[in-house]
Amino acid sequence: MGVHGSPTSLQALRFALGHARAFDATLIPVIAWEPPGGDSAYRRFPPFLSDAWALEAEQRLLAAFDEGLGGPPTDVPLSPLVVRGPAGQVLVEVADRENDLLVVGKNQRGLLHRLSYRSTTTHCVAHAHCAVIVVQPSRLAVELRHRRSAVRQWQHSLR
Repeated sequence: MGVHGSPTSLQALRFALGHARAFDATLIPVIAWEPPGGDSAYRRFPPFLSDAWALEAEQRLLAAFDEGLGGPPTDVPLSPLVVRGPAGQVLVEVADRENDLLVVGKNQRGLLHRLSYRSTTTHCVAHAHCAVIVVQPSRLAVELRHRRSAVRQWQHSLR
């Protein structure tokens, strides 16, 4: 299951935890990270930055547990992973067995972002060798996104 801290990601984390509890399964929360500029830029950075970025990703994963669940669960086996690479590719590689279940949140990004970047959810659905559950954003998350968009439009119209 992919975790990065967005409201939909936290919702997916809660769903995956419920599923792991119901089926007495291990929860493998995954956070993927990439260096700024991708792998081509990665070679230009000093090696110690790689450790710093990986640590930051690990802290985001722990923060997601705090924000989404009030802390890591103690009643389900956990095997968290912090992996360098594109999120969709990493998730598909981790959930590589037929009996795995990959849980991802539905992308809530705007049109411009979706045109510029690959969708992790779309990549997982297209390439996974296991079942994929796409958790839809809550009504509150959708409403907040629309309100933020309306405020931005209103601010832009004042210029």
